Amino acid sequence: MDGQGEPKLNYSVKTATLIFLTALLVVVVCAPIAHAAPRQTPSGQPVPRYVSLKFGKVYARAGPSEDHKLLWVYQVKGLPVQVVAENSEWRRICDPDGGMAWVHRRLTSGENMVMRKQPTPLALHKKPKAEAAIVAYLNPRSLAALIRCEDGWCKVRADRVTGWAPAAQFWGTSDAVQCKVAPRAPARGR
Repeated sequence: MDGQGEPKLNYSVKTATLIFLTALLVVVVCAPIAHAAPRQTPSGQPVPRYVSLKFGKVYARAGPSEDHKLLWVYQVKGLPVQVVAENSEWRRICDPDGGMAWVHRRLTSGENMVMRKQPTPLALHKKPKAEAAIVAYLNPRSLAALIRCEDGWCKVRADRVTGWAPAAQFWGTSDAVQCKVAPRAPARGR
């Protein structure tokens, strides 16, 4: 032009502007995705999560159907297990001993239970403080109903006795996946 009208922009300024606008568009479009809720599961519940076994005899299978090999039979009603995967009918669970298997969803309960895995009895306190009076002891491998956890302590009930103990002393309170989930084998070509 002859010096009138819009000034000419240098090519590098145009490129920088285009990059900035593209980056801004990506942020605007992707921001809702980054803050979106976790992927929805068939049950609508988070994974991992804890459930307990509903019956005193629960068949554990190698895969999510009755056609899969029977691995073992759980014989402890109320055993806390961690759901690490699920489909509409089956739950892949991790047990307190590190075993992983699939069980049918109807064999689990939403009742929150915990287990004392350490080989020594655990003092249950009247209040969530180490110096609080001891009301009972929970034996090794014992189960207790989980009432609630707060500030690193959990209130549990066992044999009609209620007391507090540090959350780390129970299996069934950690948010972390408790069993190592084996990665899936890569798909093979035909």
